[in-house]
Order: sequence, then C-alpha cells, then structure tokens
Amino acid sequence: MGYEHTQRGPWRYLGYLAAAGMVPLIWTAGNDTLAAVAIGAAALLVAVVCEGFSRLTIRDEGDRLGVYFGPPPVWRTHILYRDLVSAEQAKTTFLDGWGVHWMPGRGMTYNVWGFDCVKIKTARRTIQLGTDDAGGLAAFLAAKIAAS
Repeated sequence: MGYEHTQRGPWRYLGYLAAAGMVPLIWTAGNDTLAAVAIGAAALLVAVVCEGFSRLTIRDEGDRLGVYFGPPPVWRTHILYRDLVSAEQAKTTFLDGWGVHWMPGRGMTYNVWGFDCVKIKTARRTIQLGTDDAGGLAAFLAAKIAAS
C-alpha cells in the first residue's frame, strides 16, 4: 500500500511578478555592473524560491513518510511510521500560514495553500501537513498506525 500526492499552490505567480518587477531596476543601475548583477541575482532567487515553495509532495517511502517542497528542492523532511501516535484530518488557520515553520503549541507546519491538513502526533512533536487530499492521507496514516 503506497501513497503519493502533490499539492500545488499559486505562490510561484507572485514570485514571478516580484522578479519581473525587479528587472527594470537593472536598467536604473546604469554603468554599475555589480548592482545590475546583484539585482538580477535577487530576481532569480525570488523566482526560484517561490517556485520551490509552490508544490508540496507527500509520499510513502517504505518505513517513512517523505515531505518535499519543490522542484527545485528547497526543503524536505521525513516522518518515521514507527514514531506515529495519531493522524487526523484538521484545519490550519490563517495564523498557521503557509510554508515551513514552527509555532508554539501548534508544532511544525508544512503547507503550500489552503487550510485542510492532517495533524500528526508523535511522542515528541506535532506536525501539520497541508494537503488537498486530507482524507486520503489521514486514512493511509491510520492504516500505518494500525499495522504497527
């Protein structure tokens, strides 16, 4: 029994817009080559980071659940199935936000878009995995917990 799902978010379009907004600044640098290169590099970095955080793939990897932002690969983590205590469908809030971060009392959040998630508890931590397939992921993880 395997699982793999990728959720896409619209953040890359904001990144492209921000990067495109930097391009005219290159011409304002005039003869300052270093400034033009720095602005161009910043525009490229913004586009790459936004593209990387616009997709979240969650996949079964045998003994663990892999969680990946990208491509390009910008962040990844793994959760061992043997460490799972519970997994249930839940909702994040606007305060939980999107991306990768930790909040006191709420644990780690990995999310690209929307508020549906699966809240996973291990003996040591809480993890919220944002997904547009919360039912499927929760059922898959429940089966893994029951099998252990």
